[in-house]
Amino acid sequence: MFSRVRSAQLIYALSLLIPAFVEADGTTPVASVATQFSLTTSTSIPFPTATLGVNDTDDFLKSSWSLSRGRISNGNDSVEFVSDPFPSAQVAVDSGSSFNGTVLRVTYPKGSFNNNTGGAQFYTLWNSSTAFQSMLVSYELAFDSDFDWVKGGKLPGIRGGPSTSGCSDGKEPDGTDCFSARLMWRKDGEGEVYAYVPTSNGICDDENVNCNDDFGVSIDRGAFSFPSAQWTRVTLLVQMNDPSSSNGYAALYFNDILAISQKGIQFRTDDSVNPGGLFFSTFFGGGDDSWASTADTHTYFRNIKMFGSSTGSTMSGSVMTRQSEWTWVLLLAVVVFFCGLEFI
Repeated sequence: MFSRVRSAQLIYALSLLIPAFVEADGTTPVASVATQFSLTTSTSIPFPTATLGVNDTDDFLKSSWSLSRGRISNGNDSVEFVSDPFPSAQVAVDSGSSFNGTVLRVTYPKGSFNNNTGGAQFYTLWNSSTAFQSMLVSYELAFDSDFDWVKGGKLPGIRGGPSTSGCSDGKEPDGTDCFSARLMWRKDGEGEVYAYVPTSNGICDDENVNCNDDFGVSIDRGAFSFPSAQWTRVTLLVQMNDPSSSNGYAALYFNDILAISQKGIQFRTDDSVNPGGLFFSTFFGGGDDSWASTADTHTYFRNIKMFGSSTGSTMSGSVMTRQSEWTWVLLLAVVVFFCGLEFI
């Protein structure tokens, strides 16, 4: 048996494995994630103080959201600012919340299955004097109470690179043009990170990654699940790799709890590809009507924030081990170390 001294030493050593940014309830607030990864620049996406119809919403987004090409790419008739439909189904309050009562509603008409027939897609640029190498986007979203998940659909994330038209809709990257990292819901509301990134570095061999020759890369499908009729908070972090290495990193926090931690990503092969801003992209699909929405339905978005840094990933490109696996390795090493001391 361990002596009291050895036990105290063990408890202290194990406590060192718990990140200082994690709260007592196991959550990591958005601002703490930003601090942990040295994301010192931040901005909040403005929302109107009153509801707006479709046309006024279009005007507001054009004037206030720094849209690429000055317009909504697809779905300008599918977005409008409305009152909160779920005022009694709130996520835990974010101390940095900018929510003022209005939310952005996106409509998916019955039978829609890509961004040309339903949902919306546009690119909100975050201009900076220094190119970002890391970026975080956080937002809160909710689904209609009778939302039918069907086979899945896209949700907003981050994109970057000189090309503003690639890295979606089956347009795969070559490492010098663009990247994108969005979220997806799948059947029964299962969540994942969905990325358009080069795959020549062997990321498809990772057991947590599903690759498709014609579309994006699914990372950790089913790591979390979206509810209906309930606000949730998602926080997506991407850190650029060195162009010559596959040391990029992506993380997803669901309701402030780390759900996905993926190392070994090659977002780019050229340093002209950097995070550029919010990729607001949401629709059912999928490229055929087997993904189509079964009824007119909606999602709702609010409290959108971004954080950035001119520092990219400092991880090793050869390390593909997941963070959770390293935690168990360290835990085992500590236990073995103190057991060894006890029996000397």
